[in-house]
Amino acid sequence: MDWLESLNTAWHGLNANKMRSGLTMLGVIIGVAAVIALLSIGQGVQESITGSITGAGSNLLFVAPGSFSMGGVETPSGSAASLTYADAQAIADPRNVPDAAIVAPEFTMSTQVIFGSANINTKVTGVTPEYLAAFGMEVDRGRFITESDVSGRGAVAVLGSNAARDLFGGFDPIGQKIRIAIPGAEGGRVSLTVVGVLAPQGGSRFSDPDNAIIVPITTAQTKIFDGRNARGESIVTSVNVVAASDDRVDEVIDQITTLLLRRHGFKPGEDGDFSVVSQADLLASITQITNILVVFLGAIAAISLLVGGIGIMNIMLVSVTERTREIGLRKAMGARKVDILTQFLLEAVILSLAGGAIGIAVGVGIARLVDASGVTSAIITSQSILLAVSFSVAVGLFFGIYPANHAASLKPIEALRYE
Repeated sequence: MDWLESLNTAWHGLNANKMRSGLTMLGVIIGVAAVIALLSIGQGVQESITGSITGAGSNLLFVAPGSFSMGGVETPSGSAASLTYADAQAIADPRNVPDAAIVAPEFTMSTQVIFGSANINTKVTGVTPEYLAAFGMEVDRGRFITESDVSGRGAVAVLGSNAARDLFGGFDPIGQKIRIAIPGAEGGRVSLTVVGVLAPQGGSRFSDPDNAIIVPITTAQTKIFDGRNARGESIVTSVNVVAASDDRVDEVIDQITTLLLRRHGFKPGEDGDFSVVSQADLLASITQITNILVVFLGAIAAISLLVGGIGIMNIMLVSVTERTREIGLRKAMGARKVDILTQFLLEAVILSLAGGAIGIAVGVGIARLVDASGVTSAIITSQSILLAVSFSVAVGLFFGIYPANHAASLKPIEALRYE
């Protein structure tokens, strides 16, 4: 019996019981769809996060309290208040860090923001005017924070595009007053006048300014949050530093490290209570984490595909039992063991391939729906489709071998006697 005849026989065998074949394929369909959808979502999340980092510029540095590790920024006990506004001013002094082009400290915490009956929980970020240039952002309407706002602790705010939409809908927010809840003060509110709205930044910004409320850093430190340490010094959550050029990044890191070690009472070479993180450091750490996420999502999906393979094996064993007399008759008429083996293996592979094809369509559809919803991005790659197809064929072969071998090993006389 040649391959075409075996294929034809296998096809007719499956076609004889369409309902069973369809239900058997269902497990493979779900498994393949899960593989493609979850890998696409994982890839999309990875690209979104890495894009948000690289989109800010390769010469951007972050100075933060605590120590940096491959898992992220770790903040040891007592170090959260180690970075002060005075440190940021010292970094901005060209005599200390001559290769820094822009220094933009920030103080960020989350709280509730209210306008009328609308309210959102989001980040309120206290900044200086340099923040806009440090992240390459643009103002769509109105203006940004000014030096006079910072020096006078101005009761003003600039809204991210999404925050403006969520609070005001289609109305112009310029000149309107929003209220910001003071954490720890029951019923406490600070009223701020909206003076500007940022242009949409998209998903390429790591700090997510589209959803942020931006205020003068002094306003955030004194009027909204408790921005002082035990010594009464104004603290910052981070200092964003833009090096004069990409090739000066290492020099800026060394200059900032030397300065802050001296200011914080550490000796040269000691581990300080702060970290200076470059885009390359941050990207390497995030890539490691997202790679683990993609592998984890793929493993979950692969488990569902394995369950589908077990379903194929179970149904094929039932099919062999029901067709025992047919197998015996074919053997009595001269069919070889390899012919029977090939037929049942082809049936398993056809089931897995057909299920895989439908699963691809379902998985791609789910990934596109997720991407279109805006909840997160989903990137469909040829590698994920190829992996899903290869795995489905492998599952069909692996879980089809035992039933096929069982069918091929039946003795003609015993098979013909089977009732």
